[in-house]
Amino acid sequence: MQDVCALGEQKSDRYNAERMAQPQKTRREILEEFVAQKPTDAFARYGLALECVKLGDSSAAAAHFDKLLETNPDYIAGYYQFGQLLGRLGQLDEARKLLSDGIVVAQKAGDVHARDEMQAALTLLR
Repeated sequence: MQDVCALGEQKSDRYNAERMAQPQKTRREILEEFVAQKPTDAFARYGLALECVKLGDSSAAAAHFDKLLETNPDYIAGYYQFGQLLGRLGQLDEARKLLSDGIVVAQKAGDVHARDEMQAALTLLR
C-alpha cells in the first residue's frame, strides 16, 4: 500500500515534483562550492579555472589559475592551460614566462610529454 498525501498524490510523486522544482546548480557553482570548502585542492581549482575558460570568463579563470599555481606550484597542467589562456588574451610576455616556468617544473618532475607540449606552445608564441 502506498502512502497518499492530502491532495491524493503519492508521496514519491510529490518528492519528485519538489526535486524537479529546485533549480539545478551549474557545474561552475558546484566547483565554486567545492573550492570554497577546500581552497587548496588543486584538482577542484583547476577544474573551476577550466570551467571559467569554457564559459568565457577569462578574468575569473586567470584568478583561479593564479591561485592554483600559488598554492600548488607543481601542478604542471596549470602552467600549460594558464599559458594558453594568456596567449589567447594577448598577454604574450606573461604567457611565455608561465610556459617557461612550467617547462622547468615538468622537467623536474620527469614529465617529458608536458614539457614538450609547453615547449611547442612557447615556440608558437615567439
